[in-house]
Amino acid sequence: MADASIPVDLYNPGQVFACLGLVELADVLLGDAEGAFDWSGSGARFHVRAAGPDSPVARALAFLDRAEAVALVVDGSPNLAAWKSAWGAAPRVGARDAGYPFPDPDSPATLVCALIAGEHEIRIEHWGDQTERDNVKFWAGAGGYPGAALARDALELIRGKLADAAGDPFALAAPMSSSFRLDWRRDYIPLDAGFSLNDHKATMSALGYPLVELLAAIGLSHARPLRLDRRDKLTYAYGVAGRDETTGSLWLRPSFLRAALGAAPLPFPMRRFRMFLGWPGQENQARAITTVTEESCS
Repeated sequence: MADASIPVDLYNPGQVFACLGLVELADVLLGDAEGAFDWSGSGARFHVRAAGPDSPVARALAFLDRAEAVALVVDGSPNLAAWKSAWGAAPRVGARDAGYPFPDPDSPATLVCALIAGEHEIRIEHWGDQTERDNVKFWAGAGGYPGAALARDALELIRGKLADAAGDPFALAAPMSSSFRLDWRRDYIPLDAGFSLNDHKATMSALGYPLVELLAAIGLSHARPLRLDRRDKLTYAYGVAGRDETTGSLWLRPSFLRAALGAAPLPFPMRRFRMFLGWPGQENQARAITTVTEESCS
């Protein structure tokens, strides 16, 4: 097995979600993936390993460098006719009896997105979840810009830039007009900042982190932060599991990392955080991460 490690800010939820995205990608591309957060030293890092001789981080980035984002729709869905050419290639149509992870959505916004490169495909679909799990959809508008189009835009921003990013992938930045709102370094609350970027489009643009956004969306495929109160859309808890100063070379299967993200108590060193959000615009539309604090795991 080959392993790699990257720096991570545990107080940035998007980066934590993105670490799980790296493990999910490595498991699909290479198999037998494992990972661990490590805060035993002066700066937190994330370790990931998988089968074969290739660096799992480099392999995941190579996949994203070649991937195309395609929306998936069931045969006969009105979302096929509602799709706009400005959002990218027309959705790929599948038979209804082949199944879909959730009921046909009311608009193309939350259609399943497939990232496809060669024979490999990984799907992003958490935003359409209609189970008791929170769908962690922070971007706005059920009838607005689709998640598949946001993924396509992010892929275009990182295309050709990933070969040199394996050592510190979460530092890769680019001007972004919209995102999944998972990396709080791009977002802000206009009332708190005292101005709105929308009033200064000609002279200012928001610097975002498209690779974090993509990997974080993948990381939410099988894991979610814990929404503490179903009546409160602005407070979540999340956790990380791995290595502290008392632990050696601990490796965890994806199932443990997913459970830790949901703040479940586990028999491994853990850290737990609380994430607070706000409304950058109209209430009950888009949400933006504003503050993260650490909680005691005892």
